[in-house]
Amino acid sequence: MTGQQKNWSIIVVVILILGILGVVAWQKFGKTDKNKGIVSGNGRIEAVEIDVAAKSSGRVKNILVREGEFVTAGQVVATMDIETLEAQLRQAEAQLQQAHSSVATAQSQVVQRESEKEAARALVKQRQAELVKARQHSDRSSELVKGGAMAKQDADDDYAQLQSDEAALNSARAQLAASEAAITTVRTQIAGAKSAVEAARANVERIQADIRDSVLKSPRDGRVQYRVAQPGEVVGAGGRVLNLVDLSDVYMTFFLPMEAAGKVALGSEVRLILDAVPQYVIPAKVSFIADVAQFTPKTVETASEREKLMFRIRAQIPVELLKKHITQVKTGLPGMAYVRLDAAKPWPAHLQVKLPQ
Repeated sequence: MTGQQKNWSIIVVVILILGILGVVAWQKFGKTDKNKGIVSGNGRIEAVEIDVAAKSSGRVKNILVREGEFVTAGQVVATMDIETLEAQLRQAEAQLQQAHSSVATAQSQVVQRESEKEAARALVKQRQAELVKARQHSDRSSELVKGGAMAKQDADDDYAQLQSDEAALNSARAQLAASEAAITTVRTQIAGAKSAVEAARANVERIQADIRDSVLKSPRDGRVQYRVAQPGEVVGAGGRVLNLVDLSDVYMTFFLPMEAAGKVALGSEVRLILDAVPQYVIPAKVSFIADVAQFTPKTVETASEREKLMFRIRAQIPVELLKKHITQVKTGLPGMAYVRLDAAKPWPAHLQVKLPQ
């Protein structure tokens, strides 16, 4: 090979190297021009999870839905065995009836004691009249004895009768006081019996509420993610039976470096592209920005170290969009989130919203 041929070979190699470097540079920097003013981060689709749990301990009777099945708010998804609760309810209802009977008995005793009180009051009046008559008769006897018109023995007998009538009046008054005390006692018993009725009624209502709570319902629209328990298993109070995914609260969590995260505001528009369906561009909005950095180094002293700080950001997908495509919503899918830092600039063509029909 002559010297001239070697020179041409070197020139060709240099041209190829420069061409390769140009292509690499274009791929690295040329393509990013279309994303100027936009930051991005890797993320994964997530949703709020809801546990359907038993309020009280018991045995799972039936599970009425399967994993992956869509459910609506208020739909019965499982039932608990209520045989024990039904027995407790019958017992509580019997106690309530017994408490009602105690109130009726106490009220009838009040009527009886009122009658006794009226009889005692009438007897007091009778004894008072007899005492007045005996006092007058004794006073006349005393005057007659002084004039010699009556024997002293007869006057003594009249005075003894006066003392007897005074004792009878005191006894009648004591009976009247005892009747009033008995009425007070019975009325106190009525108050206690009525309190027992309220307690028994509250116990009945509590058991009825437990029976209603034994019918497990979905609190929201969503999809059954998995069964935690199976029919026939015993779960404790608060024990999980089903796990649901709330498909009205779906979002992507992704991370941005400190410099980019500091420029993102709540409510900023986001575009999501999922690895499974890269042909679609899903709109979302920033609903959360962590105030504490993730992946923080032990010491943050230099600029290069500060660049390693990553902040967690959440992009919320609109509820209306989720409801429209609810059968296609899936959690756990990875993808990319793109955030526009300048709201005045339009989205580039490749990040315009594209949704399935």
